[in-house]
Amino acid sequence: MANFTPVSAAIGGALIGLSAVLLMLSTGRIAGISGIFSGLLNLRGEDKGWRIAFLAGLILAPVIAGWIGYGMATPMLPANWAVIVAAGLLVGFGTRLGGGCTSGHGICGVARLSPRSVAATAIFMVTAIVTVAVARHVLGG
Repeated sequence: MANFTPVSAAIGGALIGLSAVLLMLSTGRIAGISGIFSGLLNLRGEDKGWRIAFLAGLILAPVIAGWIGYGMATPMLPANWAVIVAAGLLVGFGTRLGGGCTSGHGICGVARLSPRSVAATAIFMVTAIVTVAVARHVLGG
């Protein structure tokens, strides 16, 4: 954890919370990325503008941060595209199975004290902890 930066992490967390609150206040919608994206894919949906803007912001923010010189680590991706595709499909399946993604449950749902979101977030965290433990200690990653 040589690059752990609590100040930038706290600022990032505050900005994520602020964006979730602003979206709720302006549209009455929860900032769950899977729901926002699936609503964009709905051909009969009428509220595509804010969805496009929200997703564009998710993509453009780190690009702009990189351009202005904010030191960001380059992500390490597997060399095998099949692993990337399989991981994406598993995440999509898990999101559908869990009735939402980590942003919807973990940020917005827990803040609203939703029992379903608290349970889902606990399962996400336990799964992540077990995955890292297995990958680092059993598989030697």
